[in-house]
Amino acid sequence: QVQLVESGGGLVQAGGSLRLSCTASGRTFSTLTMGWFRQAPGKEREFVAAISSGSAGTTYYATSVKGRFTISRDNAKNTVYLQMNSLKPEDTAVYYCSADQYILSPYQPLNYDFWGRGTQVTVSS
Repeated sequence: QVQLVESGGGLVQAGGSLRLSCTASGRTFSTLTMGWFRQAPGKEREFVAAISSGSAGTTYYATSVKGRFTISRDNAKNTVYLQMNSLKPEDTAVYYCSADQYILSPYQPLNYDFWGRGTQVTVSS
């Protein structure tokens, strides 16, 4: 079992920044692929970013956030971060942290077994 807890969501003006955090427990963090997804009302959950396990720490981004968002991890703190800059109203959603030990493709939510409860991000114009 893996337990995930997100924090850092809130209300921000367009053009502003937020940093989301997700802390994991219950399984060796360094072996987990970690992902961020988001879901707006009436829409399906969509991929935002992911970072692979191991020393390589390969990152993946949705086209819509490339160049604005940065995912990183601190294995000593069992934490993954999502730094969000130049936020737009279209980024408004509930953001979910996800994890799994064995993932071939990080882009699909069905590939992750463990999920946090989500944190709300609202970007005003």
